[in-house]
Amino acid sequence: MPVDQRHAGRTYPPTEPYTVTRHLIREFADVVGITHPACFDVEAARALGHVDLVAPPTFAIVVTRRASRQVTHDPAIGLDYARVVHGEQRFDLARPIVAGDELAATVTLESVVHKGAMTFLTTRTDLHGARGDLVVTARSTLVERGGADERS
Repeated sequence: MPVDQRHAGRTYPPTEPYTVTRHLIREFADVVGITHPACFDVEAARALGHVDLVAPPTFAIVVTRRASRQVTHDPAIGLDYARVVHGEQRFDLARPIVAGDELAATVTLESVVHKGAMTFLTTRTDLHGARGDLVVTARSTLVERGGADERS
């Protein structure tokens, strides 16, 4: 069965807070090839007005990916994850992520669109800091290739 469009609009409970550490920021920056000193040197980050190391904007994927499992592994959604490719990703930062942040993620399945044998699922994940402040909104589009009609 294809993913039911009536699931669009479903919001899942917030995740447990994820603690952003200096080590995680440095490691992520290194892996993705970021060399900006504010990602590695606390004094360089403070000189730019930040309280601690600054994470690259795409660091948010670490937290949002974990939250998106609530959608991709929800049996009610019925997504065949073996047929999924990542179609698009966007991050809108309200402020930079910094070391010491405790981020909780709330994911919403915004839309389910069927086009031919493909199903496009768009999620929005809001990352909030410990005080409830919005830090990042991430939007992701997943594409289920083939479609449920081809499943046995």
